Amino acid sequence: MTNVKLQIPKTLTITDEQFLQIIAANKDLRLEFSSKGELIVMSPTGGETGGRNQELGGQIWFWNRKNNLGKAFDSSTGFKLPNGATRSPDASWITIERWNALTPEQRKKFLPLCPDFVIELVSETDDVEDTQAKMQEYINNGLRLGWLINPKNKQVEIYRQNQEVEVLQSPPNLSGEDVLPGFILDLQPIFA
Repeated sequence: MTNVKLQIPKTLTITDEQFLQIIAANKDLRLEFSSKGELIVMSPTGGETGGRNQELGGQIWFWNRKNNLGKAFDSSTGFKLPNGATRSPDASWITIERWNALTPEQRKKFLPLCPDFVIELVSETDDVEDTQAKMQEYINNGLRLGWLINPKNKQVEIYRQNQEVEVLQSPPNLSGEDVLPGFILDLQPIFA
C-alpha cells in the first residue's frame, strides 16, 4: 500500500481540533496534513521498517537519556510547522530550552514548532521524491539537521540549514554534529 493524499477544498478550513477529531475517529490510520491542504493517509510499515524505526528511536532516546539536552519523540508525535502543515517524522528531537518554552497546554497537542532534528526512514511504500520534499519542508520551517535514510540502497541524505544536501553511500555511522553533541548513530542495524 502506498500513501494516499486526499485533497481538501480550499474553501474548507480544518482546524487543529478538527484534525484531532479526524484522527480520533480513524485510530487505525496514521495521518498528516500538508501545507497544501492535503490530508495524507500514511500506510502502516512492515516488520523490517518497524524494527528499523524502533532502532533509530532507541539510539536517540538512549543518547538523550544520558545527556538530558532535549526531548526525543517517536513517529506518532505531530508537529504543527510554521507553514501550517502537521507532520510526524519517524524520529525527532528538540532542545530542552524549546521544550521548556512551550506551555503545558501546547505540550498536550501537536507541538507548534519544527523539530531541531528529524530522521525519515524510506520504507517500501514510500515515494523517495515525496520524502525528499518533506525533508526540504522541514528545512524551510527551521530544521537544523535532518537525515533521510534509505536502507534499500544504503544511502543517507543529510539536510542542514543553508547548505546543499549531502549524500553518503553506505556510511557506518552518522554524527549528530553540533545539534546533538556527542550523538553517533550506528547504521549497521539499519543497513543489515
